[in-house]
Amino acid sequence: MTVEQLDDYVVMKDVIEKMKSVNEEELADLADLFKIFSDSTRIRIMYSLFMKELNVQEIADSLGMQQSAISHQLRILRASNLVKVRRDGKNIYYRLSDSHVFTIFSQGLEHISE
Repeated sequence: MTVEQLDDYVVMKDVIEKMKSVNEEELADLADLFKIFSDSTRIRIMYSLFMKELNVQEIADSLGMQQSAISHQLRILRASNLVKVRRDGKNIYYRLSDSHVFTIFSQGLEHISE
C-alpha cells in the first residue's frame, strides 16, 4: 500500500466510523442539503459568491437574470445556512457562509473533473 493509499484508507476509516453514529434525522437533513445543491440557478449563485460578496443586483447582472428570481433563490440558500448577509447602509451583501460551503462546492467540481 502506497502512502497515498494509506492516507485515503485512514480518512475513509474515520468517515465510516463517523457515519455509524448518524441517525435518520441527520440523514434526512443531509438529503435536504443535497437537494439545495441540485438546482443550477442556486449553483450559479454560489459560484458567483465563491470569490467575493455581492448584492442581489450584482448577482442578477452577472447571471443575466431578474432580481426577483435571484432574491427567491437567496432566501432558500439563507434558510439552508449556505449564504450569509451583511448590511452596509441600505445595501445587503451576500457571501458563502463558511469554509464548509467552499469545501462542498470545490470537492464537487473536483469530482466532476475526474
